[in-house]
Amino acid sequence: MPAPLPIEAVNHLSVITRRLDESIAFYRDVLGFREVSRPNFSFRGSWLYNYGIMIHIIENADAGDPTDEIKTRDYHFALHTSDLESVERLLNEHGIPFRKNLIPDRNIRQIFFQDPDGFHIEVGQYPPTPPYLDRA
Repeated sequence: MPAPLPIEAVNHLSVITRRLDESIAFYRDVLGFREVSRPNFSFRGSWLYNYGIMIHIIENADAGDPTDEIKTRDYHFALHTSDLESVERLLNEHGIPFRKNLIPDRNIRQIFFQDPDGFHIEVGQYPPTPPYLDRA
């Protein structure tokens, strides 16, 4: 078996949007990311950073629409918190619908919600990383 790629870290996540200004406001005002300098691309977008994560928001007419159904098994990224009650309270204050989930055997509590284009986001309280499975 060949050696794995020499990956060192996650550099950024990207999300596409048809609602650029609304998406920037969502990631900034709801999730607490801050805009950072972005190259002079030929398309509109924004780069935001916080919590050791960069998010590239890319304007794209193919972006989705939010639905009433919040799915826990859809494309998403997950953010860790030690204060899930505050997350729930703040989502209510922002008027953002969410779905709570519990994984009992790991005691993982999660809240799922959507950005303005329907991309799912998870915020949860997670235990330390589980042991690796040795599948070599």
